Amino acid sequence: MYATSYHRASSVEDAVKLRAAHEEGKYLSGGMTLISTMKQRLAAPTDLIDLRHIAALRGISIDGRKVTIGAATPHADVAGSREIRSICPAICELASHIGDPHVRHMGTIGGSIANNDPAADYPAGLLGLAATVITDRRSIAADEFFTDLFETALEDDEIVTAVSFDAPEKAGYAKFNNPASRFAMAGVFVAKTSSGVRVAVTGAGSNGVFRHSGFEQALASDWSADALSNIAVDSSNLLSDLHANAEYRANLVKVMAKRAVVAAG
Repeated sequence: MYATSYHRASSVEDAVKLRAAHEEGKYLSGGMTLISTMKQRLAAPTDLIDLRHIAALRGISIDGRKVTIGAATPHADVAGSREIRSICPAICELASHIGDPHVRHMGTIGGSIANNDPAADYPAGLLGLAATVITDRRSIAADEFFTDLFETALEDDEIVTAVSFDAPEKAGYAKFNNPASRFAMAGVFVAKTSSGVRVAVTGAGSNGVFRHSGFEQALASDWSADALSNIAVDSSNLLSDLHANAEYRANLVKVMAKRAVVAAG
């Protein structure tokens, strides 16, 4: 690992100033991805600006059916939130199956979505819930936030401060995980809201998380797992790697979509 300088930001404003002073610096949240890539010498920031200890970035608030989660909130806090579970248990279930206990207590929702790993769980959850990503300078709809593999609409020095969404009528998440890493080889989040049905797929797309319009249309007409039986999953835009080829992932996506609908009830 290359030498780097560590800074603990006391506020969002402090973090922004530190980043401006260090052009090759990087924001650090849970560090579940960044530290690993640094150890492999795939990333070499001159400075790390730690956001985890900024109180304004932590915590969960509920206003009616509107949920707001601070960007530095660990996965374990989301998984264990009784308030969120009472109106949107699917996102709690999603968080409870991220990695292992160490990852869930260190990793944060902001760090997960800012990294936009193609096999991460939260991108599917936020895209499926039509969530809004709030930064230190603007609000970005989830449909516009996730742009490609490991890429988002964030500027280099922009900080995710929170995510928010309206609790759906029904929602469910199911994933087939890699047994070693627990990353999704295919994960599907389904949500039924007052404005329609949304189905988001992670772990399978060659361009990262995506919505499946065929599943959405079928579920809008018939909210049942059987409604998906005759819907095809195109494998041409899916990942192939040592864990599974595109055709296998296409089958997994369909199976996980059915399981997510059953989980949603």
